[in-house]
Amino acid sequence: MTKPRILFFGYSEVGFDCLSLLLERGDNVVALVTHEDNPHEKIWFKTPAVAAKEKGVPAFTPESVNNDEWRAKIAALQPDLILSVYYRHMIGTKILAMPRLGAWNIHGSLLPAYRGRAPINWAVLHGEPRIGMTLHRMVKSADAGAVVDQEGVEIGPRDTAEQAFRKVMPCARCMLSRQIDALLAGTAKETPQDESKATYFGGRKPEDGRINWSQTSAQIFNLIRAVTDPYPGAFADVGPARLMVWWAETNSATARGRKGSPGEVLSVSPLVVATADGALELTKTEWRQTAAPELRVGQRL
Repeated sequence: MTKPRILFFGYSEVGFDCLSLLLERGDNVVALVTHEDNPHEKIWFKTPAVAAKEKGVPAFTPESVNNDEWRAKIAALQPDLILSVYYRHMIGTKILAMPRLGAWNIHGSLLPAYRGRAPINWAVLHGEPRIGMTLHRMVKSADAGAVVDQEGVEIGPRDTAEQAFRKVMPCARCMLSRQIDALLAGTAKETPQDESKATYFGGRKPEDGRINWSQTSAQIFNLIRAVTDPYPGAFADVGPARLMVWWAETNSATARGRKGSPGEVLSVSPLVVATADGALELTKTEWRQTAAPELRVGQRL
C-alpha cells in the first residue's frame, strides 16, 4: 500500500525535530518548503533543511507560495497531507484545500492564547508560568483552527526566551509522535477553539526592545529576559549612544528599596536605574553606535 504523501512546511529547530521524526519513521515526505536563513538574524538553531538534505528530500525556499506558479508546483506534488511546523508565512486557503487528509500546523503556544508570531517571546514578556505547543487544523485565520493535541511545560520567572524555547521544544515532537498515525489515517479528533479566550500578538521588531522606564521593575525585567541574546536585546538611548541591556536584577542589594523618577540613574557603579515602582540594577550592558557616554547620578535615561 502506498504511504500518504506528506508536504512539510517548516523552519527553526522545532521544524528540524518534527521533520526528523517523520523521516526516522519512514514516512513519505515528498518535499520541504522552508526559508533561506536571514543574514541579519542570529541562527542559533538547527533548521529542517539539514534533515531534508541528509535524506535526499527536495527543499524549496520560495518567498511566497500564494501565487499561481507555486500553487501549480504544490498541486503537482500531490500531497495527501500538509504539515507546517514554525513556517513563518501564511499558507493560502487554495493550498490548504489540496490535501485530502487536511493541513495541520504546530504552533508554539497553548492555543487559543498567543496566536500569531513569536509566541514564546510574548509569553515570557508577559510573565507566563506555563507555555506549550498546539497541533491544530490550518484555516484561513492564523492559528484559529480546531485543536488536535497540546503539550505544555512550566517555565521559571528568570528563564530567558531561549531557555523557555529549549524547555518547550520537545513538546512538538512528543505531540506529533502521539498524533501522526491518526492524521495519516484521517481519524484525528478535533476540538474547536474557544474564541472568547483567544489572544493575538504580531511579530516583534528590534525597536520593540526599547525600555519604558515608566513600567514596573518586573515588567522591564520580563522584557529584558524575553529579548536578551540570541534575540536583538532590550535597550535605552542616551544621546547618540545606545545602551543594550542584556540582563538586570530586580532585587539586588544595590537596587532593593531604591526609588526615583522613572529612568533616573540612581547609581553609576553598579548601574542602577529607577522604574515606576523601584529600581533595577543593570548587570550586563553594552554600548553601541558611539563611544560610551559618562553617566552621572540623577541623569535620565
